[in-house]
Amino acid sequence: MLKHVTFLGASALTFTLASAGFAQEDVTIDTVIASVGDTQITLGELLIARTELPQQYATLPDEMLFEGLIDQLIQQQLLADAAEEAPARVTYALKNQERTLLAGEVITGIAETSVTPEMIEAAYNERFADAEDVPEFHAAHLLTETQEEATAAKARIDEGEAFADVARDVSTGPTGPNGGDLGWFGPGAMVPEFEEAVAALEIGGVTEPFETQFGWHVATLLEQRVQALPTLEEMTPQITGELQEAAITAYLEELAEGQDVVKPEADAFDPTIISRFDLLD
Repeated sequence: MLKHVTFLGASALTFTLASAGFAQEDVTIDTVIASVGDTQITLGELLIARTELPQQYATLPDEMLFEGLIDQLIQQQLLADAAEEAPARVTYALKNQERTLLAGEVITGIAETSVTPEMIEAAYNERFADAEDVPEFHAAHLLTETQEEATAAKARIDEGEAFADVARDVSTGPTGPNGGDLGWFGPGAMVPEFEEAVAALEIGGVTEPFETQFGWHVATLLEQRVQALPTLEEMTPQITGELQEAAITAYLEELAEGQDVVKPEADAFDPTIISRFDLLD
């Protein structure tokens, strides 16, 4: 960013640097740092320029950033002055940027003031007041096209063959090559018939063949555990975001009610005008 505009030699520039006699406590955002012709460059502009630098420049010494950013602002002003008039795309980009920046300031203010620890705790308690620990299952299965194939596979398991070996041999499902292992899953992750069959098993148990929309299955429960409810601390970021979003939405609705907001009818414009970039040239 500092090298985005090639720095010009001092002899080629018609500008002045403001006196360096300011003490830290004397400066304000309106303190003039430099000027180009009749245009003054203030500390406020310099500060904003620094906030827009990429992260890799954050650790550079202030002395280096100070000089580099002043040079950049001066060169940008020289180039801006050379423009005969602002092109349409610049004019409308500035309007959008101003709107975006002002809206962002309001949103930040709402986000910082609309949520309290008490509100977060109340929302957490309401969400999990009647919640129970959620069971999770680690299961494996084999999938066949017909009931006869599933029954034959179950018979092999009953006779002592390892479930994983039989699954690798006969399963047509994608988990067949790894012994049918499905990993861990919770309620709702599988089709109801499969979930019900696995939930009814003891660890190490094997189901009778059962059918789903995917074919015929034989499943085994390898492990089971309980997924504890998330703590208030764990849920705080999510709840905070939800409360902030709700506050912003409510404020927007309040603002809209107090303004005469006009939107075009659905057929008022041809939607393809959004691609008429030639109008900006």
